[in-house]
Amino acid sequence: MRPAGFLARRDTDAIEEMDRPDCDLDRLDRTYAQFGLVNAVVSGWRGTYTSLLRPTFSRDRVNTLLDVGSGGGDVPRALARWARLDGFDLEVTAIDPDERAHAYATRLPPLPGLTFRRALSSELVAEGSTFDAVVSNHVLHHLDADEFNGLLDDSEQLARRVAVHSDIARHPAGYALFSVGTLPLPGSFIREDGLTSIRRSYTPDELRTAVTGRDTWEVRTRVPFINLLVLERPGARASAQGDADHA
Repeated sequence: MRPAGFLARRDTDAIEEMDRPDCDLDRLDRTYAQFGLVNAVVSGWRGTYTSLLRPTFSRDRVNTLLDVGSGGGDVPRALARWARLDGFDLEVTAIDPDERAHAYATRLPPLPGLTFRRALSSELVAEGSTFDAVVSNHVLHHLDADEFNGLLDDSEQLARRVAVHSDIARHPAGYALFSVGTLPLPGSFIREDGLTSIRRSYTPDELRTAVTGRDTWEVRTRVPFINLLVLERPGARASAQGDADHA
């Protein structure tokens, strides 16, 4: 169902405060620090890891994952921890072109198997890099049409098994819940930028329209209010299971 009122259309002109080059750096750091809590509640990565990423991993080889637009680094840190707890050897590369995000992420204590780089996905394509899995969190709504298609082109070249781009879905109930739920998080850009993100985000149908002609990509929805844009290579899960069976 298409949202009504001021959420009826994507507000692509809205700018998030943390994207402004002159934003307050103390508030920006507090925003990065609060992302872990917010993403744990609203982004559903535990379920996405369990259903889409973990089934492609093998226990008898090193698995690799690329996180595009990793921000403060809470999502790649969580993925690295979950994989290690599940007994997988996973090397995570987390990239972000923003020097402020890179500086924050690399100030945190290092985590085995996790590397941060200040880079674009197109640079890794130029290097000839590939990964078992490619992911992003709340990146799609930031991109214009050319950047959106560029990310999908890069993902198709970088991902050997699966690519999952997760983004919040634009919905009035989600907007209202986020508005109320983030009131206890002062001193950061979380609330105002999160609401801007929702206004900029896609509905599931809009996202399906955006990938028209790309038959390898599928839009899936996850409750509450999450869009997943997924590319699964044929046989990725079966191959990974076969690897595990021989472990």
